[in-house]
Amino acid sequence: MGILNKKIVVLPGDGIGPEVCNEAIKVLEAVAERFGHRFYFEKYLMGACAIDATGNPLPEETVDACMEADAILLGAIGDPKYDNNPAAKVRPEQGLLRLRKSLGLYANIRPVTAYDVLLDHSPLKNTRIAGADMLIFRELTGGIYFGEKGRTADSAYDNCTYSRLEIVRIAHLAFQSAALRRQKLTLVDKANVLETSRLWREVVQDMAQGYPDVAVDYLFVDNAAMQLILNPRAFDVILTENMFGDILSDEASVIAGSLGLLPSASVGNHVSLFEPIHGSYPQAKGKGIANPIAAILSAAMMLEHFNLQKEADLVKEAVHNALEKQVLTPELNPTSPYSTEQVGSFIAYYVLEGALVVPHKSNIEVGLSTII
Repeated sequence: MGILNKKIVVLPGDGIGPEVCNEAIKVLEAVAERFGHRFYFEKYLMGACAIDATGNPLPEETVDACMEADAILLGAIGDPKYDNNPAAKVRPEQGLLRLRKSLGLYANIRPVTAYDVLLDHSPLKNTRIAGADMLIFRELTGGIYFGEKGRTADSAYDNCTYSRLEIVRIAHLAFQSAALRRQKLTLVDKANVLETSRLWREVVQDMAQGYPDVAVDYLFVDNAAMQLILNPRAFDVILTENMFGDILSDEASVIAGSLGLLPSASVGNHVSLFEPIHGSYPQAKGKGIANPIAAILSAAMMLEHFNLQKEADLVKEAVHNALEKQVLTPELNPTSPYSTEQVGSFIAYYVLEGALVVPHKSNIEVGLSTII
């Protein structure tokens, strides 16, 4: 792969979003410097910050910029003043749902890995989670979240609808990924009860014939939720609909021991979006304690999307080095913690210089500034 020029729209969002985005950008800039690429970053408003500034959680200029970008990096959205007000008519999350729909972001992809050096941080037993490594494909623009809704004084409804096309397009991605991994795909549904799940199962069974090297099994969502905790190593690629995927991917996060370690990609018809799965964590805003690793790994997924596998692998290697050397924020290193900026700088410095990293906290920022 030759030299690339890419325009990246950055949506820092709310809470710790701007802080973790800054570190992901720092690492991407280190990649660009080492490999000769050019990444151009443009920041736009989305979320509570956009409501405060414009009254709209997703301003039109943000949508327009995203449509013209090569990729989007999102921090986090959400604010307690909206979360704690059930009467609020405009909410930050409305911007995210609209962005997904506007960009056709139909597939959310979440890797979940149990890192050996962090097994003790998970509430689950080491013997259950060691070696767990899965990829969850969640359909993102259909189902109950986008179905017709209604409310009376005494009743409410949310319709769940799926078309064959909506299922086929994400299932192809999941099958293709499984073929490159351990060649196993698990469809999670509720086909014993739901018509939409029966359609999912019918479509996947038909498609499986086109992927003879991929073994396919089927789990009802309640059983899948249990097996994720009892035997997470049994999963390779999980494919499921919107609401089930929302719940299961958050459940699976306890395997890694921290939401701050888990990245995601949302793949669409126009442009793809990359974001950590954690929320805006407003209590940590401005304190320098937010874990930037999920945002940095999201940037690595962006590099893979650009077909820059060597560059993405180097970023992941740098993250592993930070984990092994315990260059981590307080949630993962409470006895001798590093700041958000120090963790990002340590990883960026590794990207630039390989194993010749600066060993002491006080030198990390200085060492990086002499190069970038």
